[in-house]
Amino acid sequence: MKTKILLLEDDKLFNETLQDFLEVEGFVVECVLDPYSALELTYENNYDLYLFDVNLPYENGFELLKKLRNSGDMTPTIFLTSRDDKVSLTQGFMHGGDDYLTKPVDLDELLLRLFALLRRQVRTQLVQVGTYQFDSVSKILYDKDGYVELSQKGATLLLVLLEGQGNVVPIYQIKQRLWSSAEESSDGALRVYVTQLKKYFPTQIQNIRGVGYKMSFDA
Repeated sequence: MKTKILLLEDDKLFNETLQDFLEVEGFVVECVLDPYSALELTYENNYDLYLFDVNLPYENGFELLKKLRNSGDMTPTIFLTSRDDKVSLTQGFMHGGDDYLTKPVDLDELLLRLFALLRRQVRTQLVQVGTYQFDSVSKILYDKDGYVELSQKGATLLLVLLEGQGNVVPIYQIKQRLWSSAEESSDGALRVYVTQLKKYFPTQIQNIRGVGYKMSFDA
């Protein structure tokens, strides 16, 4: 089944350019020019990925995604933006964005980011990891007796490692997910969260020294 993308871009010419490019690459693309039309389509269809412009008529792409996330829609989302200041980028990630590209968009880079994001997504809400179950939406870990207490960043780290699907997740990528650009990341703090997870997954989580971490599913 082909990957289905909802593209929201109010520049009609650029919208058509992106649609043509993505369809040639094998994606199914539905295009809209305003956030209200996009919202309506999300109620009617399921998509594998959202590609949202930020500066839009009526409301911006950040606010639209905030509505979708509040309704429980966790579809992976890439923002297209002419903004490059930290406040805007932080806002996008805080509202649930997964990645962003600044305009003018390099189409080859867009394709690489699309594949990377789709590859690392956890496709089901409940993921079985050894004797535990992890709810990838609420970020709650369960064992046979109930939920397991994890810090917020510890749970986010678990999600990031699961999204890696057995591949090494680079340290810089982990830090981007655990800390906003307004926060200061820390190697020491990251090791604390890894240690917290190893309490429950002592053999699944591996440190690839100087590179990152990966989580195996076969232990």
